[in-house]
Amino acid sequence: MITRSLRILGYREMKKLNISFQDLGDPNQVENFNRILRRLIRVETLWLVDNSLVDLSAIRLPSCRVLNMSKNYLTSFKQLPKIPQIQHLSLAENHIETLAGLSSLRYTPLESLTLKRNPCEFHQNYRKQVFLCLPNLKILDGILKLPEDCAPQEDNIFSKLCILS
Repeated sequence: MITRSLRILGYREMKKLNISFQDLGDPNQVENFNRILRRLIRVETLWLVDNSLVDLSAIRLPSCRVLNMSKNYLTSFKQLPKIPQIQHLSLAENHIETLAGLSSLRYTPLESLTLKRNPCEFHQNYRKQVFLCLPNLKILDGILKLPEDCAPQEDNIFSKLCILS
Protein backbone atom coordinates (compact mmCIF):
# COMPACT_ATOMS: atom_id res chain seq x y z
CA MET A 1 0.00 0.00 0.00
CA ILE A 2 2.70 2.51 0.98
CA THR A 3 4.78 1.71 -2.11
CA ARG A 4 1.86 2.30 -4.48
CA SER A 5 0.90 5.57 -2.78
CA LEU A 6 4.45 6.91 -2.88
CA ARG A 7 4.96 5.86 -6.48
CA ILE A 8 1.90 7.88 -7.49
CA LEU A 9 3.29 10.90 -5.63
CA GLY A 10 6.72 10.65 -7.30
CA TYR A 11 8.60 10.16 -4.03
CA ARG A 12 12.06 10.15 -5.65
CA GLU A 13 11.75 13.90 -6.22
CA MET A 14 10.27 14.77 -2.82
CA LYS A 15 12.21 17.08 -0.53
CA LYS A 16 9.98 16.55 2.53
CA LEU A 17 8.51 13.19 3.42
CA ASN A 18 6.81 11.70 6.46
CA ILE A 19 6.73 7.88 6.45
CA SER A 20 5.92 7.44 10.13
CA PHE A 21 3.74 4.93 11.96
CA GLN A 22 4.15 2.12 9.44
CA ASP A 23 3.40 -1.39 10.69
CA LEU A 24 6.68 -3.05 9.67
CA GLY A 25 6.19 -6.41 11.35
CA ASP A 26 6.79 -8.52 8.26
CA PRO A 27 10.27 -8.93 6.65
CA ASN A 28 8.79 -8.19 3.20
CA GLN A 29 7.45 -4.87 4.47
CA VAL A 30 10.87 -3.97 5.85
CA GLU A 31 12.51 -4.89 2.55
CA ASN A 32 10.07 -2.70 0.57
CA PHE A 33 10.50 0.13 3.08
CA ASN A 34 14.31 -0.02 2.72
CA ARG A 35 13.99 -0.07 -1.06
CA ILE A 36 11.98 3.15 -0.86
CA LEU A 37 14.53 4.76 1.47
CA ARG A 38 17.42 3.92 -0.89
CA ARG A 39 15.69 5.96 -3.61
CA LEU A 40 15.26 9.11 -1.54
CA ILE A 41 18.41 10.84 -2.78
CA ARG A 42 16.80 14.31 -2.84
CA VAL A 43 14.87 14.23 0.44
CA GLU A 44 15.92 17.00 2.83
CA THR A 45 13.40 16.44 5.64
CA LEU A 46 12.46 12.89 6.57
CA TRP A 47 10.28 11.62 9.42
CA LEU A 48 10.51 7.92 10.25
CA VAL A 49 8.82 7.95 13.65
CA ASP A 50 7.53 4.77 15.33
CA ASN A 51 8.35 2.32 12.54
CA SER A 52 10.07 -0.44 14.57
CA LEU A 53 13.29 0.31 12.67
CA VAL A 54 16.38 -1.55 13.84
CA ASP A 55 19.19 -0.87 11.37
CA LEU A 56 19.43 1.59 8.47
CA SER A 57 23.22 1.51 8.12
CA ALA A 58 22.92 0.30 4.50
CA ILE A 59 20.87 3.39 3.57
CA ARG A 60 22.40 6.62 2.27
CA LEU A 61 20.45 9.89 2.45
CA PRO A 62 22.87 12.33 0.80
CA SER A 63 20.63 15.42 0.94
CA CYS A 64 18.90 14.84 4.28
CA ARG A 65 19.21 17.80 6.65
CA VAL A 66 16.41 16.93 9.10
CA LEU A 67 15.85 13.35 10.23
CA ASN A 68 13.42 12.25 12.92
CA MET A 69 13.83 8.59 13.87
CA SER A 70 12.17 8.79 17.29
CA LYS A 71 10.40 5.79 18.78
CA ASN A 72 12.23 3.03 16.92
CA TYR A 73 14.50 0.21 18.09
CA LEU A 74 17.96 1.62 17.40
CA THR A 75 20.59 0.49 19.90
CA SER A 76 23.66 2.20 18.41
CA PHE A 77 24.71 5.18 16.33
CA LYS A 78 26.25 2.64 13.96
CA GLN A 79 22.72 1.71 12.86
CA LEU A 80 22.02 5.17 11.45
CA PRO A 81 21.84 5.78 7.72
CA LYS A 82 24.68 7.70 6.06
CA ILE A 83 23.60 11.33 6.52
CA PRO A 84 26.50 13.63 5.49
CA GLN A 85 24.38 16.83 5.37
CA ILE A 86 22.44 16.30 8.60
CA GLN A 87 21.69 19.43 10.66
CA HIS A 88 18.89 18.27 12.97
CA LEU A 89 18.65 14.68 14.21
CA SER A 90 16.09 13.24 16.62
CA LEU A 91 16.66 9.78 18.04
CA ALA A 92 14.44 10.17 21.09
CA GLU A 93 12.89 7.07 22.62
CA ASN A 94 15.14 4.45 21.05
CA HIS A 95 17.36 1.99 22.92
CA ILE A 96 20.78 3.65 22.49
CA GLU A 97 22.87 2.53 25.46
CA THR A 98 26.27 4.13 24.80
CA LEU A 99 27.76 7.01 22.85
CA ALA A 100 30.05 4.67 20.91
CA GLY A 101 29.88 5.57 17.23
CA LEU A 102 28.66 9.11 17.91
CA SER A 103 31.88 10.42 16.37
CA SER A 104 30.57 9.32 12.95
CA LEU A 105 28.53 12.55 13.07
CA ARG A 106 31.52 14.74 13.97
CA TYR A 107 32.21 16.04 10.45
CA THR A 108 28.60 16.69 9.54
CA PRO A 109 26.93 20.13 9.91
CA LEU A 110 24.86 18.77 12.84
CA GLU A 111 23.45 21.61 14.97
CA SER A 112 20.86 19.85 17.11
CA LEU A 113 20.61 16.33 18.45
CA THR A 114 17.82 14.80 20.53
CA LEU A 115 18.55 11.66 22.52
CA LYS A 116 15.87 12.02 25.20
CA ARG A 117 14.58 8.78 26.73
CA ASN A 118 17.53 6.67 25.64
CA PRO A 119 19.61 4.79 28.24
CA CYS A 120 22.73 6.78 27.25
CA GLU A 121 21.07 9.93 28.60
CA PHE A 122 21.60 8.66 32.13
CA HIS A 123 25.38 8.21 31.89
CA GLN A 124 27.56 10.39 34.08
CA ASN A 125 28.66 13.57 32.27
CA TYR A 126 26.38 12.72 29.37
CA ARG A 127 26.16 16.27 28.01
CA LYS A 128 29.92 16.87 28.30
CA GLN A 129 30.63 13.62 26.48
CA VAL A 130 28.29 14.49 23.62
CA PHE A 131 29.66 18.04 23.20
CA LEU A 132 33.23 16.72 23.40
CA CYS A 133 32.48 14.32 20.54
CA LEU A 134 30.51 16.93 18.58
CA PRO A 135 32.14 20.30 19.29
CA ASN A 136 30.03 22.13 16.66
CA LEU A 137 26.75 20.92 18.15
CA LYS A 138 24.60 23.82 19.43
CA ILE A 139 21.57 22.10 20.97
CA LEU A 140 21.28 18.80 22.82
CA ASP A 141 17.86 17.49 23.87
CA GLY A 142 16.29 20.89 23.22
CA ILE A 143 18.76 22.77 25.46
CA LEU A 144 21.37 25.17 24.09
CA LYS A 145 25.01 24.38 24.78
CA LEU A 146 25.85 25.70 28.25
CA PRO A 147 29.24 26.90 29.53
CA GLU A 148 29.48 23.88 31.83
CA ASP A 149 29.02 21.59 28.82
CA CYS A 150 32.38 22.81 27.56
CA ALA A 151 34.24 22.86 30.90
CA PRO A 152 37.67 21.17 30.82
CA GLN A 153 37.63 17.52 31.79
CA GLU A 154 39.55 16.36 34.87
CA ASP A 155 40.07 13.02 33.18
CA ASN A 156 40.52 12.68 29.43
CA ILE A 157 38.66 9.35 29.28
CA PHE A 158 35.76 10.95 27.37
CA SER A 159 37.92 11.76 24.37
CA LYS A 160 38.63 8.04 24.07
CA LEU A 161 34.92 7.38 23.79
CA CYS A 162 34.68 9.72 20.82
CA ILE A 163 37.12 7.82 18.67
CA LEU A 164 35.26 4.54 18.97
CA SER A 165 33.92 3.47 15.62
